[in-house]
Amino acid sequence: MKLWIDADAAPRDVKDIVCRAAIRLDIQTVLVANQRLQQPANNPLVTAIRVEGGPDVADRHIEAHAQPGDVAVTADIPLAALLVNKGVAVIDPRGGEYTPDNVGERLSVRNFMDQARVTGIDTGGPSAYGAKEKRAFAATLDRVLTSVLRGSHPG
Repeated sequence: MKLWIDADAAPRDVKDIVCRAAIRLDIQTVLVANQRLQQPANNPLVTAIRVEGGPDVADRHIEAHAQPGDVAVTADIPLAALLVNKGVAVIDPRGGEYTPDNVGERLSVRNFMDQARVTGIDTGGPSAYGAKEKRAFAATLDRVLTSVLRGSHPG
């Protein structure tokens, strides 16, 4: 199992939590971004991959290399849909989990909101990332990793 992080937009807290989990659970972890990433010191389980710039290049790298039984962290719903369909457990940085039961609906809502923005409707944005979101992410990551490691994750 590998843990994949869509690191371009992942909050620093998410990356820190993931890197600590990698050490605690002895999990190979890959941070993927189209910008230079600081590789965590003294953590041989975490690698950083810098991909070429451009839309969705990091997403395409993760989608191409993630395998069934892996875990990924991304806020990108189209990427999450591809990964879930591939048998990868996917977590949102705010602590939500994308599953075969909910990813289609989330993708539909995302596409609807995208179309609304194109027509000029102000749909707002996500609230600020804070302590509540950090706790939710840490709890979901722990639950999903435990489930995957035990072989009991429904994915």
